[in-house]
Amino acid sequence: MEWDPRLYKWEQIANVVSERIADGTYPPLTLISEVKLQEEFDVARVTVRKAMEALRKRELITTKPGKGSIVAPQ
Repeated sequence: MEWDPRLYKWEQIANVVSERIADGTYPPLTLISEVKLQEEFDVARVTVRKAMEALRKRELITTKPGKGSIVAPQ
């Protein structure tokens, strides 16, 4: 991925995941793996966690401790 220097990496990851949710790549109730996103974007785990936090604030995902993050039902 080509990073935009005007935005934080976590913002860009959140935008990519948001687009994937919108276009159906990640349908409702899909588990989203932080580890896979970390590997895909080659970033630190804390960066992925900030992206997931942004997605939770947008109410696109829900996270349950010990269960992971899933795409919120639409």
